[in-house]
Amino acid sequence: MDGAVTSAPALLDARGLRKSFGSLVVIDGMDFHVAPGEALGIVGPNGAGKTTLLSVLSGACRGEGTVRFLDDEVGALNAAERCRRGIARTHQVPRPFGGMTVFENVYTAATHGGGFGRAEAGERTIDALSLCGLLPLANRPAEALGLLERKRLELTRALATGPKLLLLDEIGGGLTDGEAALLVETIRSMHARGIAIVWIEHIVHVLLQVVTRLVCMDAGRVLAQGEPRSVLKDPAVVAAYLGTPQ
Repeated sequence: MDGAVTSAPALLDARGLRKSFGSLVVIDGMDFHVAPGEALGIVGPNGAGKTTLLSVLSGACRGEGTVRFLDDEVGALNAAERCRRGIARTHQVPRPFGGMTVFENVYTAATHGGGFGRAEAGERTIDALSLCGLLPLANRPAEALGLLERKRLELTRALATGPKLLLLDEIGGGLTDGEAALLVETIRSMHARGIAIVWIEHIVHVLLQVVTRLVCMDAGRVLAQGEPRSVLKDPAVVAAYLGTPQ
């Protein structure tokens, strides 16, 4: 399936991305774009390069190619600098500061991640806690949280940095159907604020409740992209997931 390119100007436009670890090529000359306010999902088999793509886009690791965000080249910026520009990311395994309270974790994200002064950081912390349903737990030590609450905290910290683009890496993993449904509502609320979402997820039925465009990766390249259900029916995508002949 040929990629369907959105007509809106790109919020993020990456061209010729390549990342290798020694002789292992993980991202292989990939082009990738996100429109302002878009909700985009990424799927693909294990080892397709999905998480590495987010790492390159967020600045967690350096790759070849160009990365433009809000029409500025950000490829030379590290993750902290990109975060202050408006690119936030969550990780598969939440790692909050366990000895700090929920409030302190989020406030730290707003000040050190988002670069906001004390007053604005406090306002953003309260707002993010409220949106993500963690305000009643604000004074609880992060180490005392369950899995769903830790994933909510991961989202809350990212929101407090003031992102224009939010990169989500399998944030639904390990949750029950009910917990995943609650997480979907939170992500929808973020998207409703105009935040663009790029979401890697293996739980496809959860992903389809949010995204309007789907990218399938395989071997570090875009295998197919477009309307989500059409992509999932693409013979090449079925083959990549199930190992069936095309």
